[in-house]
Amino acid sequence: MTCLWYPSRTGAIFDESAKKDDEVFRTAVGDLNQNEEILQTEKITFSVTFVDGSNPFQAVQEACELMNQGILALVSSIGCTSAGSLQSLADAMHIPHLFIQRSTAGTPRSGCGLTRSNRNDDYTLSVRPPVYLNDVILRVVTEYAWQKFIIFYDSEYDIRGIQEFLDKVSQQGMDVALQKVENNINKMITTLFDTLRIEELNRYRDTLRRAILVMNPATAKSFITEVVETNLVAFDCHWIIINEEINDVDVQELVRRSIGRLTIIRQTFPVPQNISQRCFRGNHRISSTLCDPKDPFAQNMEISNLYIYDTVLLLANAFHKKLEDRKWHSMASLSCIRKNSKPWQGGRSMLETIKKGGVSGLTGELEFGENGGNPNVHFEILGTNYGEELGRGVRKLGCWNPVTGLNGSLTDKKLENNMRGVVLRVVTVLEEPFVMVSENVLGKPKKYQGFSIDVLDALSNYLGFNYEIYVAPDHKYGSPQEDGTWNGLVGELVFKRADIGISALTITPDRENVVDFTTRYMDYSVGVLLRRAEKTVDMFACLAPFDLSLWACIAGTVLLVGLLVYLLNWLNPPRLQMGSMTSTTLYNSMWFVYGSFVQQGGEVPYTTLATRMMMGAWWLFALIVISSYTANLAAFLTITRIESSIQSLQDLSKQTDIPYGTVLDSAVYEHVRMKGMNPFERDSMYSQMWRMINRSNGSENNVLESQAGIQKVKYGNYAFVWDAAVLEYVAINDPDCSFYTIGNTVADRGYGIALQHGSPYRDVFSQRILELQQNGDMDILKHKWWPKNGQCDLYSSVDTKQKGGALDIKSFAGVFCILAAGIVLSCFIAMLETWWNRRKGSRVPSKEDDKEIDLEHLHRRVNSLCTDDDSPHKQFSTSSIDLTPLDIDTLPTRQALEQISDFRNTHITTTTFIPEQIQTLSRTLSAKAASGFAFGNVPEHRTGPFRHRAPNGGFFRSPIKTMSSIPYQPTPTLGLNLGNDPDRGTSI
Repeated sequence: MTCLWYPSRTGAIFDESAKKDDEVFRTAVGDLNQNEEILQTEKITFSVTFVDGSNPFQAVQEACELMNQGILALVSSIGCTSAGSLQSLADAMHIPHLFIQRSTAGTPRSGCGLTRSNRNDDYTLSVRPPVYLNDVILRVVTEYAWQKFIIFYDSEYDIRGIQEFLDKVSQQGMDVALQKVENNINKMITTLFDTLRIEELNRYRDTLRRAILVMNPATAKSFITEVVETNLVAFDCHWIIINEEINDVDVQELVRRSIGRLTIIRQTFPVPQNISQRCFRGNHRISSTLCDPKDPFAQNMEISNLYIYDTVLLLANAFHKKLEDRKWHSMASLSCIRKNSKPWQGGRSMLETIKKGGVSGLTGELEFGENGGNPNVHFEILGTNYGEELGRGVRKLGCWNPVTGLNGSLTDKKLENNMRGVVLRVVTVLEEPFVMVSENVLGKPKKYQGFSIDVLDALSNYLGFNYEIYVAPDHKYGSPQEDGTWNGLVGELVFKRADIGISALTITPDRENVVDFTTRYMDYSVGVLLRRAEKTVDMFACLAPFDLSLWACIAGTVLLVGLLVYLLNWLNPPRLQMGSMTSTTLYNSMWFVYGSFVQQGGEVPYTTLATRMMMGAWWLFALIVISSYTANLAAFLTITRIESSIQSLQDLSKQTDIPYGTVLDSAVYEHVRMKGMNPFERDSMYSQMWRMINRSNGSENNVLESQAGIQKVKYGNYAFVWDAAVLEYVAINDPDCSFYTIGNTVADRGYGIALQHGSPYRDVFSQRILELQQNGDMDILKHKWWPKNGQCDLYSSVDTKQKGGALDIKSFAGVFCILAAGIVLSCFIAMLETWWNRRKGSRVPSKEDDKEIDLEHLHRRVNSLCTDDDSPHKQFSTSSIDLTPLDIDTLPTRQALEQISDFRNTHITTTTFIPEQIQTLSRTLSAKAASGFAFGNVPEHRTGPFRHRAPNGGFFRSPIKTMSSIPYQPTPTLGLNLGNDPDRGTSI
């Protein structure tokens, strides 16, 4: 496939003194030829020629030569002298002519006055907008209310350019003087001193207090330097310099050399806020040497250079449009010398395509109206304050354009500290704790209070002014609208319905473009308001010091040690002390180990060395575990350990469980949007936040006012991003202490008082605010609304108040539950034992079950043993005596028993535990007992259930021991002495 190449030859005529125009033109053609999205099959070729701007004949001759070569359009950058001749030639030959007016050596332009008799035959398009210097100067002078001033202009300027202005001010009765500044300024000033008398020189100095300079920047610098050094001006002078060609370097130099007040009026062009987009215009990338403000070439460019680049961009788009519409007209070689030469047939079509196709370039929007002119122009008004010092700062006072006129306040009034008698109209927006309604009585003006009101009162008391305050009609701080106007509080200042604006108003670059701000009276940072996590009730907080696995290990250890103790005693039975009631069963071993673990003590029946070694290690283990538990329990019951996962803006941006937003179209909203959409922002936090905030074009998570956001946090799952100072006040004063805040510690902006552009109150307000900060009064006002020791903790994420740490019933609910469970379980077991014993007793007959001897026979025998003739009255009372073998061993002798009462009505029972493998057993009591009781052989009894007396006094079944009733009969004393055997006994 063969691609056709369409040459697009363009002719250019430049003034011979404007070499930079040629450089920019070639750079533009090179940039566009490399852009395949605009120029695909066509490429721009060009022919450039230089002429003397004051020689119209030469300009026409060079233009004819270019037309003879064949061109689609003619671009010219020359003065007004040759512009009319080129216009006539382009109209005759039907060649689109894009004219860029330039002035000599940066002198302000004057209108060229091109004749446009027939629009259909007019092929000249004025790329630069018309000269609006007359309108701008008139508005500025009127705003400053000047009545007497002098105009200085250089030798290169055509004074006819301000003739319209002179006529209007004369009609208004202003006293205006004109003076031409010669090239040799030193000589001119010297001549003034030589020719003028002292009285005349003083009047001249008074005239110089108000002056307008219409000259190129170089001449203005020299002139200001001379008059300052010769003491012709004082610090109370005010000069206005107007020139479209003044750049940033010139502004700084002019301010440095001047004293008094200086106002500079210059043409300005829109610059993209995003630094990365400064060199991009749609689908076209501009060379960095032209768009980078730090590049030396870009810093020294003239306005005509910028319009030349945009002109080439406009032609390239027009050529591309013609090819897309398939209405391309080939270039024709035209001759201007022939008498009957015909114009180019495609000229009208090419002209209409160029007029209809606007572009966005270095100068902003480049388009043409019906009259063939570019209506888009903006002037910037810069200024300094009064002062004697050199090198004062410059700030933007306002702007002007033909559509909306002046935007800003240029009141020329030197202000002193005494403002008594002045009444200011103050606009505000309600925002706690900055501005709040304190009293609202029907029929009376509302009274306001708050931190900002306290600051305003401090200024009022010091300066002596009074104020009237009202709330902005739309209750908004202000943002730019689609038509370029502002709403809200800022809009009230822009439209001059209020003198100052005060509230939680932050200082932003966009707001500073339309209003003035005092120095910040409080730092600003973005914060987040969240609802505290509700404190959960853990009934078993007493178990919290140890993990579940550790509790399981401790329980297992108790069982294991109890088993080991039992096994050690079973392998090596211990010998118990006299009268000990403890047996070495598995049950008792477990109970003893548990009792020692919970530090409840108990009898220690284990006397073997192995068992004591085991218990010593166990007691040390229990001591360490219980001590650790006690220490951890105190910490868990007194310190709340509930923490939130969101502790910073980074944490907020990384999670999606809690939605968050801010007030739609607010300063916070714009702050997050700018940082979130900036591709050069290193921190991805703002881009993540912007994705959440901008859901559904911002309607899903954002609110219309701050109070709605606070309520949304209180009653829902939501986080509110807003001014940190406002959120801290809300969190401190919430009656339920249900909020906590997070935010940035770095304050990148501040709260300020807004005033009209050029307001005379700005400096004195700023000075007084600095004094309040220096002497500590501002801190006192802050502590009034943000106390350090509030009732609520700002930064704690748990639902607690800053009170004492007393423990409540919730902390010990689990302990009471465990106690209640133990009581219920013990009662249940007692009921079960009672039922079991009754059931067993009703099922087995008493004789078969008990196997006990006849108690009446026992009574008679005991009575016969214990009674003699000397004491017939001594009887045992009718009662019951329960004896163990050890008790019998300690019974008194017969002589001692004579002192005891009658035993005839006494039941004596002893209990023994006899292994089943023993057939017969004889027992020999000690000498004391044997003298009173004699026991016969003990036969084996296998029938019937047997009863085993437990340590607690009850009976339970035993699979290895039987219980039998032993009949009473004398028996010889055996050689086996079992008196000290704890596991043996006798049942009578």
